Amino acid sequence: MSGSGPTIAQKGVAVADTIKIGIAGPGTGPVSQYGDQQFIGAMQAITDINARGGVNGKMLEPAGYDDEADPKQAVTVANKAISDGVRFVVGHVASCSTSPASDIYEDEGVLMITPASTFPQITAPGYGLVFRTIGLDSAQGQVAGSYIADHVKPKSVAILHDKQPYGDGLATVVEHTLERKGVKAVLFEGVNAGDRDFSPVIRKLKQNEVDFVYWGGYYPALGLILRQAQENGLTARFMAGEACASESISQIAQNASEGLLVTAPKAFDADPANKAIVDAIEAGGRDAAGPYIFPSYSAIHLIAQAIGAAGSEDTDKVAKALRDGTFKTPTGTLSFDEKGDLKDFRFIVHEWHFGKPKTEVSPQ
Repeated sequence: MSGSGPTIAQKGVAVADTIKIGIAGPGTGPVSQYGDQQFIGAMQAITDINARGGVNGKMLEPAGYDDEADPKQAVTVANKAISDGVRFVVGHVASCSTSPASDIYEDEGVLMITPASTFPQITAPGYGLVFRTIGLDSAQGQVAGSYIADHVKPKSVAILHDKQPYGDGLATVVEHTLERKGVKAVLFEGVNAGDRDFSPVIRKLKQNEVDFVYWGGYYPALGLILRQAQENGLTARFMAGEACASESISQIAQNASEGLLVTAPKAFDADPANKAIVDAIEAGGRDAAGPYIFPSYSAIHLIAQAIGAAGSEDTDKVAKALRDGTFKTPTGTLSFDEKGDLKDFRFIVHEWHFGKPKTEVSPQ
């Protein structure tokens, strides 16, 4: 996702006949895979909607922006999108980028739907134009903590995080959930984002005879931690959030990723109702299994349906239509609360397998 990205106008459709939608996320940087997932889902939705005639007689025109998962760059991207005339944005991905960008969008009358940012504070201010198509870490952390306490029942638990809003926040919810269930973590510690040598913290884990570790953060660091833990003889099992439900975790950790537990959205690509979408994505040589692909697809669908319901591209009217309506999407029948969060969203516990698809292990 670089510059202004591909546009429908480049395919011969006049810009005046389009509704411009920004797609903002990391096109470069350590978590660019998640930006790729967002872009794949959003672009497929735009293609499908345009093939059916667009929205109110207009085609959807995508404009891609690379925020590098960096807060400062996200501010630059948000201002660029606004200067480009974008009134609707699907993004951002990393919570640290989404938060400052959402402030700008709200002030400038741009409607934003993030398909990936789970940090609760993003919607906490109660902005009128900020929505998300994924759940909150306040729920995800409870699912993880409950699963650890009720099903894993480890002897000694440690919680690590990357000191970032997403990772620290998620780890804190897990810690509090465990405490409510009578489980006390022997270690709650942050590591610096960008670190590559985790031997000091691995030594602490071994000294405390830890047999289970929860990680709050992104997959690049966890991949290294898993690999180095295996190399140093630490046999503890690990668990993490949806930001680690990535094939890249196996590329980094190799067979040390086997048995990793992750909380993530439902495997929407496995839903028979979504087969046509999956086939279209895979026909382009892309993987349809990423956790943010279908939430991004649904974000585009919601914008299109709400514009149709409102009969207007006025973002205040579209936002009202989103809050007032119920919408059928590939990620389910969705409706929003007053803060712009989904009323019902379930995180699923999966077991990761090296070289094989993950399996669902959530209690039924």
